[in-house]
Amino acid sequence: MKYLVQSKEGSEGLNGAPSVGPAYRSVFAKDGYATPIPGIDSCWDAFKHAVEKYPNNRMLGRREIVAGKPGEYVWQTYKEVYDIVTKLASAIRSLGIGKGDRCGIYGANCPEWIMSLEACNAHGLCCVPLYDTLGASAVEFIICHAEVRIAFADERKIAELLKTFPASAKFLKVIVSFGNVTPEQREEAEKNGLEIYQWNDFLLLGQDKHYDLPVKEKKDICTIMYTSGSTGEPKGVMISNQNILCMIAGMIRMLQSSNLSLDDTDVYISYLPLAHMLDRGLEELFIFNGASIGFWRGDVKGLIDDMGMLKPTYFCAVPRVLERIYEGLQAKISAAGFLTKALFNVAYNFKKGNMFWGSKQEEAGFVFDKFVFSMVKKMLGGRVKMIWSGGAPLAKNIEEFLRVVSCAHVCQGYGLTETSGPTLVALANEISMLSTVGPPLPVIDVRFESVPEMGYNAFDNPPRGEVCIRGDTVFAGYYKREDLTNEVLIDGWFHTGDIGEWQPDGALKVIDRKKNIFKLSQGEYVAVEHLENVYTQLSCIDSIWVYGNSFQSFLVAVVNPNRKVIENWPSSNGISGDFKALCEDPKVKEHMLSEISRFAREKKLKGFEVVRAVHLEPVPFDVERDLLTPTYKKKRVPLLKYYQGVIDELYQSKK
Repeated sequence: MKYLVQSKEGSEGLNGAPSVGPAYRSVFAKDGYATPIPGIDSCWDAFKHAVEKYPNNRMLGRREIVAGKPGEYVWQTYKEVYDIVTKLASAIRSLGIGKGDRCGIYGANCPEWIMSLEACNAHGLCCVPLYDTLGASAVEFIICHAEVRIAFADERKIAELLKTFPASAKFLKVIVSFGNVTPEQREEAEKNGLEIYQWNDFLLLGQDKHYDLPVKEKKDICTIMYTSGSTGEPKGVMISNQNILCMIAGMIRMLQSSNLSLDDTDVYISYLPLAHMLDRGLEELFIFNGASIGFWRGDVKGLIDDMGMLKPTYFCAVPRVLERIYEGLQAKISAAGFLTKALFNVAYNFKKGNMFWGSKQEEAGFVFDKFVFSMVKKMLGGRVKMIWSGGAPLAKNIEEFLRVVSCAHVCQGYGLTETSGPTLVALANEISMLSTVGPPLPVIDVRFESVPEMGYNAFDNPPRGEVCIRGDTVFAGYYKREDLTNEVLIDGWFHTGDIGEWQPDGALKVIDRKKNIFKLSQGEYVAVEHLENVYTQLSCIDSIWVYGNSFQSFLVAVVNPNRKVIENWPSSNGISGDFKALCEDPKVKEHMLSEISRFAREKKLKGFEVVRAVHLEPVPFDVERDLLTPTYKKKRVPLLKYYQGVIDELYQSKK
């Protein structure tokens, strides 16, 4: 395999188990792992390194609001940010909070978020991010479980924090708002024994104070990153300085080996949640390199406008955002005149063909890039050279389309909170890696473990099995949950629960999810995530949640139908009504089931894998109702709770 070499350490098999395949690492690590710069032992050292090397570089920027409208980006330099962080850290220490204590950060991405993080890094506090979309109950659980003593929060989240009282007040002693605090909020906090500050007032506490920085080591836990809890309560993933520093080293070597630069002239747009390890890790990477980070306004409808003003060079997105960009571009193409569409199709097919023949993206159609695809490039700011997609699989047709028209490299990546974010990343100018997550970063080993009950064998051709990862980016364990740690960390190998398949070039393709399997009453195992991925290929389905259990012999599903497709069906079937009414119409449901059945036969699914009853849901699954995680993964336990009555009716209707 072109981009993999067999690892010399531990390739004999896990405890000699024949079900475990050989260990592989990136060809870029054939002579050894990428390692952090000597002398940089903590995330604080990485930030200090950037401040000393790039003091006057733009570091953090946000759009100035003029007369209620967003204007230019206003920037703070590395030195200016460092000076604020120093005061912030001294203010924290003045309250008797120091190394090893836990500090929560709650709110959308903003400069204050990063400054609060760096203040934690300075004095060895353990940062505990709180998802911007989490409600009061989850925030209460995390504060109490992690024993958070101080919390920084967006002023819009102060009310949510106060809802966690009185339970959280047992641990939480200080709240710092990024903005204002109302008299009522101050009264509520003080009534529960807490001190509460506005940002500028809190900075004054550290104005004339100085505290020696504690010694910080690579193995120190710098973050407890709670998973979004797609099943059960959130788990606190303990991330060390070493985990993050090794991820940074791996990303740098991977980019250099792919002939891509990342330096102090680069600009990154921050909009994915900093409370998620993917964005947190990438922002640490850009800070280490002295690059600039510009924050979005917090409105997905304005993201493209923010990019147009910021002109980023790197952009990381979840598939849903890229899908919206794709849909917007398709709508513009469809609305264009005949000659424009014809020219676009010629340009698209010419460049795509050259890329598949081996031409580099920037050379495959440079004339068309300038005269046809330039409008897409300009829409993204005009300077984007790399678009990373992560968090969930990106549809192959969308990835292919964006690779051609964006004038940028579009690469999928894979990683988990437990592996410190980016872990495998597809390489630029490798069209064979389309629809894969690429080879490992040159800091880890990867191997497969067979899953016989699902028919996956680590020694098949191609090899398939559960993805297991070993290396210095792998987490230290789950906070206060040694039992769960021991389930997934075995002999130094982290068992991801994802099913992978090695491609001929050494890229990994994630094809299934081990944890989302269950047994039907007749004893057949169902890999539900795999089925959902198959069914969403139907044009009439935007999203689908497939359900079954060991007390039933068949599957049912809740479907978010595609509005345009559904509204076109009645014209030829004598059905009328608005979208909501159509979703409730028995004839439409029957038609949806026939499409599912036809597609299942086409894809050669087994009989027990065919959905037998559906509920059509006009309102898309969303984060607000706790049906999706902040990275748009389905939360199966909350979905069942929310749709329990619907599920019962679907099974009852088939009796």
